[in-house]
Amino acid sequence: MASVFAQPATPPGDTKEQIVQVYALQAGHLTLPERFFVNPASDTARKTVPSLAFLIQHHNTETNETTRILLDLGLRRNVERYPEPIQRHIDTRQPLTTDPDVTKSLAAGGLTPDDIDYVIYSHVHWDHVGEPRDFQRSRFVVGNGALALLSGSSSSLRGSHSFFESDLLPQDRTIELRNPYERDSPEPQSEPVKKPAPGKVDFDRAWTSYGHLPRVLDIFGDLSVLIVDAPGHLPGHINILARTGPTTNVYLAGDACHDRRIMRKERAIGEWHDAEGHICCIHGDKKMAEQTIDRIRELEVNGVEVIFAHDVEWEENERNKGRFFGSS
Repeated sequence: MASVFAQPATPPGDTKEQIVQVYALQAGHLTLPERFFVNPASDTARKTVPSLAFLIQHHNTETNETTRILLDLGLRRNVERYPEPIQRHIDTRQPLTTDPDVTKSLAAGGLTPDDIDYVIYSHVHWDHVGEPRDFQRSRFVVGNGALALLSGSSSSLRGSHSFFESDLLPQDRTIELRNPYERDSPEPQSEPVKKPAPGKVDFDRAWTSYGHLPRVLDIFGDLSVLIVDAPGHLPGHINILARTGPTTNVYLAGDACHDRRIMRKERAIGEWHDAEGHICCIHGDKKMAEQTIDRIRELEVNGVEVIFAHDVEWEENERNKGRFFGSS
């Protein structure tokens, strides 16, 4: 089925659509107790899932420049480098493996961390942040609200998975996206504001709507890579919609959903009671998470390929084995 987002991706007069290459990267595996993620589920059901990262390559044919972006870094190869609270949480996620990590997966295709221009985090949970210190020349991009989480100044979240590192990111190389819910206040301009040329990455472009997605950021200005506001899971949670062909698009959905049975409406989002009797959910705002899942489901119905960060069904599909970076 052709995608509803198959309209021309370049300004009038251009003859070529701008597309990007998207590769999956192995970045570790962890084991999830199902009752924390889906309902109904037995107390003993567990599933080992990947923590996928993705390489996006955008080639500007006019300037002959290639921009390389990673979405997420997966698991840290040395789990002893996580803070003690996360290490205790990791004990509940065994078996867990970190080989290959994202740097080893890049090497399988002939790249190093120095080849990566930007690392975009879908969100800052421990199983997605990897080892940022490997990426000494990359700039880091996080959704609005993520820096407050890292600094500990955001509202508290329940669950042992919600522990954040204040020193995770280099301040001088980190970009936090603008609030997608605040409109720019128009100010009188003495001169017209010069807009960045299509094909040049700019994370300060305006948030706009696209199809039935209410808030997207067209970072190259050519509709090839859209950052999508994906609320519900964690403050600053973002996804990416990438155009991979004239009529094909891939939606990288992060932790918007942890189990495809929820997408198929075979299960609901799980909830549980903590030691104090509070109702907990893997999503910070369950209702908003359900709305985000509904929008993603509509994308999939209309022919967009959807891949979640812990998408074990996608990983185990034989057709996808050759879509990992460096695979033969």
